[in-house]
Amino acid sequence: MKSVIKGTGYILVHTPDMVLHNGTTQTTERIVNPDSEYLKELPKHIRSYEQTLSYWPNQVYIGNKTPEDLAAVAQPWCDKECDAKDRYGKFGQIMPQEEFLLLMQACDVFDLVKLEQGFVDANRAALAANPIIDDAIMARIPETQTAADEIARLVAEEHSEGLYHNGTLVGCVNRAHDIDVNLSAHVMHENLVSKASSVMALLSAVQNAGISKEDIEYVVDCCEEACGDMNQRGGGNFAKAAAEIAGLNNATGSDARGFCAGPAHALVEAAALVQAGAYKTVAVTAGGCTAKLGMNGKDHVKKGLPIMEDMLGGFCVILTANDGVSPEMNLEIIGRHTVGTGSAPQAVIGSLVTDPLDRAGLKVTDIDKFSPEMQNPDITKPAGAGDVPLANYKMIAALAVKRGDLQKADLATFPEKYGLTGWAPTQGHIPSGVPYVGFAREDIMSGKIKRAMIIGKGSLFLGRMTNLFDGVSFVIQANSGDNGASGVSEDEVKGMIAKAMKDFAATLMAQAE
Repeated sequence: MKSVIKGTGYILVHTPDMVLHNGTTQTTERIVNPDSEYLKELPKHIRSYEQTLSYWPNQVYIGNKTPEDLAAVAQPWCDKECDAKDRYGKFGQIMPQEEFLLLMQACDVFDLVKLEQGFVDANRAALAANPIIDDAIMARIPETQTAADEIARLVAEEHSEGLYHNGTLVGCVNRAHDIDVNLSAHVMHENLVSKASSVMALLSAVQNAGISKEDIEYVVDCCEEACGDMNQRGGGNFAKAAAEIAGLNNATGSDARGFCAGPAHALVEAAALVQAGAYKTVAVTAGGCTAKLGMNGKDHVKKGLPIMEDMLGGFCVILTANDGVSPEMNLEIIGRHTVGTGSAPQAVIGSLVTDPLDRAGLKVTDIDKFSPEMQNPDITKPAGAGDVPLANYKMIAALAVKRGDLQKADLATFPEKYGLTGWAPTQGHIPSGVPYVGFAREDIMSGKIKRAMIIGKGSLFLGRMTNLFDGVSFVIQANSGDNGASGVSEDEVKGMIAKAMKDFAATLMAQAE
């Protein structure tokens, strides 16, 4: 019995002040070159909340526009207004910074987040009006808050991490330990931001899936942060921490990490848990990453562009036992970048795309849509990284031609027919395949496509433990109608035939020798 994708949630948070104060590119520049022209020029390139609402890729991310709509708009997109400017979309929402700061405090269970009284009073009602925020969450925001002069003192004298809005200090995150760097104010800020945005994604996905909070039995967090202390630096558990605030009282959970490939690993693991019968309903979730804010800011400012990395991203996918309707995750078609694969682009794509298709007896063209790294080219091209999704599609197409799955004449049209235009924010783990899962679910259920391949890739060398690359892929397919009854699917039959022919050929070769 295959697990199915019951629903998804995709959220963005506009955090312009966190770009200035928490993005690694900016914090590093402030240390090594505090008088830099970049830091002086940067504030002029910060977008307003209204501008982020009218930005095409953002509206695609929350589901108000489709990838096909975006592909029809000439690049670049940063100088064009989208006709959809809604805060809420069918997948989730774009939350403004002031509301998110209050949500961070609601997610804090150790009284580390301090907010100025007037700021909270001015924004409490707006957060309460959010359809995913219930009374239990609002009750976590104290009525009595902190005086402005005390917040200023904490930042100046106690190493607290400042919280800013429109350039004004409105709060802070205190350190959780005097000497443990893993519990410093900076790290606590990063982790609370990730937790709060994960809570948003969880609540959005539960609402979209039409299930009860009590239905979720397990949560897997796959963000790029790590929580712990000096005795176990990354012990976790973001999953259970977010589940607590979201009110998932029947859930337990754990964290999965794999840098950018983490979400794909987590989805495979979650699907396996459901398919094995260990849990009936599993949520895979990830919050945003402050370090990535303004990551390519220097290139954007140099070229006179707005800072487009001003959004925290988050997502959640709900997997359940087969309901006979929702798209299935086919765990029999899993791509694996193994230790021995190597880092050559052809080898990487081969291990993640063509090798699993070979094992299933399928051609490249049997997959209707491929979703690799869905990086927004508006962000990556000015920084010199090119159009990342397009580069992946060109490699897949080249391998398809080499295999005979595709005619050479069709190389140029492959990206449009089988690919997608990138729209995801550069949040590390967020772009890696998963932004399309929500659309894939819709496209499959409407009959638009039958199969989609989600491809997650990651750079493991970032942790200085190995130089290896990483990646995993899986296929989402139309529901076979099998909700546990016996029977063999079309893909299984093809796979068995392919394996039988391979074994037969091996036998003949052995006899010939």
